[in-house]
Amino acid sequence: MKLTPTRIASGLNQRWTHYKGNRHWQNLINEVLQAAPLTNQRPVVFFNASTRLQAMSQNAAYSLLTALAVRLAGVPVIQFICNSGLQRCVLGSKRDNFDQLPPCDRCTGQSRAIFKDLNTRWFEQRSYPELEQQVTNLPISRMENFEYQGIPLGIWALNSLRWMLRRLTIEDTPLNRAFFRAYILSAWNVYSQFSSLIQKENPQAVVLFNGMFYPEAAARYACLQNHIRVITHEVGLRPYTAFFTTGEATAYPMEIDAEFELDEVMNQRLDEYLSARFKGNFSMAGIRFWPEIKPLDPDFIRKAARFDRIVPVFTNVIFDTSQVHANTLFPHMFAWLENVLAVATSHPNVLFVLRAHPDECRPGKESRESVADWVKKSGILNLPNVMFYDANEFVNSYELIHRSHLVMVYNSTIGLEATLLGKPVLAGGKARFTQLETSFYPSSAEEYNQVLEKFLTTENIEIPPQFQHNARRFLYYQLYATSLEFGDFVEDDRVWKGYVKLKDFPLDLLRPERSRTVRSLLDGILHEGDFTNLT
Repeated sequence: MKLTPTRIASGLNQRWTHYKGNRHWQNLINEVLQAAPLTNQRPVVFFNASTRLQAMSQNAAYSLLTALAVRLAGVPVIQFICNSGLQRCVLGSKRDNFDQLPPCDRCTGQSRAIFKDLNTRWFEQRSYPELEQQVTNLPISRMENFEYQGIPLGIWALNSLRWMLRRLTIEDTPLNRAFFRAYILSAWNVYSQFSSLIQKENPQAVVLFNGMFYPEAAARYACLQNHIRVITHEVGLRPYTAFFTTGEATAYPMEIDAEFELDEVMNQRLDEYLSARFKGNFSMAGIRFWPEIKPLDPDFIRKAARFDRIVPVFTNVIFDTSQVHANTLFPHMFAWLENVLAVATSHPNVLFVLRAHPDECRPGKESRESVADWVKKSGILNLPNVMFYDANEFVNSYELIHRSHLVMVYNSTIGLEATLLGKPVLAGGKARFTQLETSFYPSSAEEYNQVLEKFLTTENIEIPPQFQHNARRFLYYQLYATSLEFGDFVEDDRVWKGYVKLKDFPLDLLRPERSRTVRSLLDGILHEGDFTNLT
């Protein structure tokens, strides 16, 4: 890569920005340690090895700010930190080159800069000859469900490998086998050392990043085995928000009181959010998915006029960690799409419009087993009643929904929005919003096809009145009750998307008396609260 003056200036700005950012974190940590009282309470352990290599990502910042709030409240905190303890980590894997080692020096350098004054436990690589021997010659098919001493190392490695490779299907190649073995061995290393830590320290709680990637999945399993309360977290839907739960964060479990109803102020707040959302004006984890939204073109409108009905089909990113929870009626999303192909073949009077998720083409995170690939291989576009919009075609999905007879989703959030727009929605997988009655979500694949057949041949689909009502309740609760706001503490670092720096704020803002977010976090971690902040 040629070094140009612009590239050199950009690199210097990046390093200076992150250096200043680290100094700001160090100053805050020192303030907390000076002000925090000393107590004999059982500690809280924090572990997050899967969201950064250097600098401070949003998830890393939320974890550390939470730890500092716990410490300021007088509770001992232990940070469990990687010291080149993973043969290959999820973020540091070079997917086309196993021999390229992770950037451990940069990662551990960042950790030492941030955590040097905190109570830390570093874990390093260790050798496990018996386990190494067992996995040395295993094919991919055997590694996917591999267990060692009853511990499900294979599934944790598989979920992580799918995300790293950006695909569902893991081909049995020497490269993939090498990564799989490294992930399995590293998962056992984390499990072993984390188990020793919690057995020695007996923490009152453990706080982890989402619990799906193999390092945190191993730690979560160790907690459950030892009956230690474990909390996972993920970014929330709104900017600079996070979701914390004692369940699995990527499934987004919520308990909404049956008596909960939106008042006038809440309804107005939700309507303002939806107005921006329907214009594509939203982001998540610092990423804006829609740089623009284009109206449906005249050719589409003319073609659609030749059919009795329009049914948009919204897909998901196949390697996303939410897919583990979604695969209930079908083995995976592509199996669901195969079902769509069969249905479209038998209903030539219905125009099916497949829509790829925009995150499939996110720079640096492009899917390597995409819906576009499936469309090409399946031959579905040979059917005259099927159209396809790829991930980089920013056509107005909401206009498509307005024209639809039925909306089909796997587990995409747009299904919830379609319900809010008054359209019938049929879900092919478990979604966050299927926790409440917000859409048609059959209990089996057989029932799914029965319902779909009925809807495609029915002039008017009757939508239960509670669907739209529950959709508003669910979305408001997800946006404003369970998404805890960190915007008072951090802002965009203006260097890398999704990375943040500290704002200037008084130390007291990390106390529950001054911050609803801190109050919810401390109540949830220390007093078994539900991590909600309903305003």
